[in-house]
Amino acid sequence: MSNVTAAARLDSTRIASVPRIDDRKARARAAMLDGPIVPTLTRLALPTIGVMVAQTLVGVVETYYLGFLGTDALAGVALVFPIFMLMMTMSNGGLGSGVASAVARAIGAGRQKDADALVFHSIVLAVIAGALFTTGILWGGPALYLALGGRGEALHAAVQYSTWLFAGSIAVWIVSLLASALRGSGNVKVPALVTLTGTIVLIPLSPALIFGFGPIPQLGIAGAGIAFGLYYIGAMLALLQYMQSGRSGLALTIVRLEWRLFADILKVGLPTAINALQTNLCVILVTGAIGLFGTAALAGYGIASRLDYLMIPILFGLSSAVLTMVGVNVGAGNGSRARHIAWVGCLIGIGITGTIGLEAAIAPRLWLGLFTTDPAVLEPGSTYLRIVGLVYGLFGFGFVVSFAGQGAGAVLWPSVAVTVRLIVAAGFSWIAVTLLAGGMTTISVIVALSFVVYAAIASVVLLTKRAWQSKTV
Repeated sequence: MSNVTAAARLDSTRIASVPRIDDRKARARAAMLDGPIVPTLTRLALPTIGVMVAQTLVGVVETYYLGFLGTDALAGVALVFPIFMLMMTMSNGGLGSGVASAVARAIGAGRQKDADALVFHSIVLAVIAGALFTTGILWGGPALYLALGGRGEALHAAVQYSTWLFAGSIAVWIVSLLASALRGSGNVKVPALVTLTGTIVLIPLSPALIFGFGPIPQLGIAGAGIAFGLYYIGAMLALLQYMQSGRSGLALTIVRLEWRLFADILKVGLPTAINALQTNLCVILVTGAIGLFGTAALAGYGIASRLDYLMIPILFGLSSAVLTMVGVNVGAGNGSRARHIAWVGCLIGIGITGTIGLEAAIAPRLWLGLFTTDPAVLEPGSTYLRIVGLVYGLFGFGFVVSFAGQGAGAVLWPSVAVTVRLIVAAGFSWIAVTLLAGGMTTISVIVALSFVVYAAIASVVLLTKRAWQSKTV
C-alpha cells in the first residue's frame, strides 16, 4: 500500500510540474514577443555574459600561470589558442547558433514537438563534430604548429598542450549544443550555472595540475589541458541529466532522425560554422605571419589578441539573447520587432566593445603586464593594441549583427563579411610581410581595416527586408 501511495504522489508531482513548466515557457515567450526590449535582452544576456566572462578569465588566469613556465610555453599556447577558439566558436557560435535559432523559431511558431526533437539531433551532430576535432588535432596538430612558426621547445609545448586539450572535444561539443538549445528556448540560467560551477572548479584544479599539489604530480603545460577536459566531462554529464529530468522545458529522448530537422539546424549552423572557421583561420594566418618575426613577437601578439577573444564571451552573451529574441519573433511572424531588437543589440555591442578597445589603446600595458615583463614581448603587443583597440567597437557591431541574422535565418551578408575580413586581414598581412617587408605596425593597421570592412558588409542584413520575414521548416 505504501508503494502505491508513493507512486501516486510521484505521479501527482509530475503532473503538477507540467503546468509550472508550461507557464514558465509561456511567460518567457510572451516577454520576447511583447515585452520591453532592453530589459528582456538584459535578463536573457546577463547570466550568459557573467559566467562566460568568468570562464574566459579562467583562461586568462591559466595563461598567467603558464607564464611562469617561460616564453616558450606562452608561445606554444599562442600557437594552439586559435585552433582552440575555432572549436569553441564553431560549437557555440557556429552549429550552436544553428541549434539555438532552430529551437527559437520552432518555439515561436508553437512547434514544441520539433523543438524537443532538435535536442537529440543536436547531440548526434556534436558527437560527429567532436570526433573530427580530436582526430584532426592528434593527426595533424604537430605539422600545423610547425607551419605556424613553432620551433624547438615552443613547438613541443604546443603539441603537449593541444593533445590533452582536444582529447575531450566530444564533451565540449555536447555541452555547447545542449546549452545552445536551452538558450534558444529562453532558458539561460542553467547553462550559466553549469559554466559558473566549472569555473569555480577550474580555478584551483588547473594550477594544481600544472605545478603539482600534494599527491598530484607536476604535469606542466599538459596539466592545463587535462583540467579543461575534466571540467567538460563533468558539465556534459550534468546537462544530460538535467535534460532528461523533464525540468528543462525541452525533452531529451531518442527520436527518429529526420533530415528536415538537421536541415533546419544546418541552414543556419553550417554557414555560421564556416564563418567561425574563416574567423579563426584569419587569426591562424595572421599568427603565422607574425611568427616570421620570432618567438617574442609571437608571444606578444598571442597575449594581445587574447583581449580580442576576451570580448567574445561578452558579445556572445548579448548576441545569444538577440538571436533568441529575433528567432522567436521571426517564427511568430513579427519581423519588424525582430529588426528593432537587432538594432538595439548592435548599439549595445558597440558601446561595450568600443569602451574596452579605447582603454586598451590608451594603456595597452595594463593588459600585457598581467602576463609578462619581457620588453621584447611587450613591444609588439603594445603596437597591436594601440591600433586595433581603436576599432573594437566595429568588431562588436559586426558580431551582434551576425547573430541577429542567424536568428532570422539570414546568414548571407554576415558570411560575405567574414570572408572579406579573412582576405583583408590574412591575405594583406602575408603580402605586407613577405613582399613589402612590413612590420608589426603594418599588420596591426591591416587587422584594424579588416574590422571596418567586416562591420560595413555585415550591416547590410539590417537593411534587407526579406531577412525579417517569417520562415518555416
